[in-house]
Amino acid sequence: MIIDIHGHYTTEPAAMHTFRDKQLAGIVDPNRRPTTTDLGLSDEQIIASVEKQLTFQKDRGSDLTVFSPRAMGMAHHVGTEETGKVWTRMSNDMIHRICTLLPNNFIGVGQLPQYPGVSPKNCLDEIQRLYDMDFIGVNLNPDPSGGMWTDPPMIDKYWYPVYEKLVELDMPAMIHVSGSCNPNFHHTGAHYINGDTTVFMQLIQGNLFKDFPTLKMVIPHGGGAVPYHWGRYRGLCLNMGKPPLVEYLMKNVYFDTCVYHTPGIELLTKVIPIDQILFASEMVGAVQGIDPTTGDYYDDTKKYVDQCTFLSESERHKIFEANARRCYPLLDKILKKRGK
Repeated sequence: MIIDIHGHYTTEPAAMHTFRDKQLAGIVDPNRRPTTTDLGLSDEQIIASVEKQLTFQKDRGSDLTVFSPRAMGMAHHVGTEETGKVWTRMSNDMIHRICTLLPNNFIGVGQLPQYPGVSPKNCLDEIQRLYDMDFIGVNLNPDPSGGMWTDPPMIDKYWYPVYEKLVELDMPAMIHVSGSCNPNFHHTGAHYINGDTTVFMQLIQGNLFKDFPTLKMVIPHGGGAVPYHWGRYRGLCLNMGKPPLVEYLMKNVYFDTCVYHTPGIELLTKVIPIDQILFASEMVGAVQGIDPTTGDYYDDTKKYVDQCTFLSESERHKIFEANARRCYPLLDKILKKRGK
């Protein structure tokens, strides 16, 4: 079985965008607020909205996508805390609807109603609701300010209520920023990679997994800059008086394969422990279209893994399936109930 742990609903219907536009306009002019959260979408329209993902699954040979709302769409820095709560519930409800209609193709991960300067405690009810809807994890934004980094580092006790809830429910957190309102940082080309790298360095600086030994974090996009500078981070970790890096963090931290060329996947799989690598493509996502040097879609990451001929069959099985089941215990539980 091939499990893609990183997919976003980037093809959501226009009705969602219309609702969001009205919702934000209503902050200034209450007369423009949407009067209902019912988007009036039929099951057929919902299925049609993910036709591209279904086609890619079939063509590329993947079986199940761990699916969450569009990362840019989370936009925790936009609007108010209250509009964010409504938007989060709607976005997660759409993911739940897709996963209910197409349970063999998608399984849910939810966004949280984060807001700059507001305690993450405001996310606890939504985390519980996600669990009750059979979601298997959450996307956790380390920078709800959208590129300004105004909240404390993720090793700060400010974040502990969320970690406590995630540990209670056995749900991992994918560390995922949203859009950038800082013109210095392009959202997918800089802000995403900055977020990944920044959080990994924060984890080195702190001692988070001493307090939460069973907490699991997924750092996407191949771990940002971390694998390429693995020697730097190993050295910094030791210089700070910490245990060796693999021992210190890599029982709790996973990287995905959202790296869009074969040399990058080769580096990832040679540097990072195989047990901590999760197959992912981010389709249909950050880089769309066909790479003119290969003739393949940039985000067809299975081909890159397949081209790593030095990987054993056991290692491939871990990357494609076994590691995901271990990282996401609720996923493993659901699949076993289905006889898989």
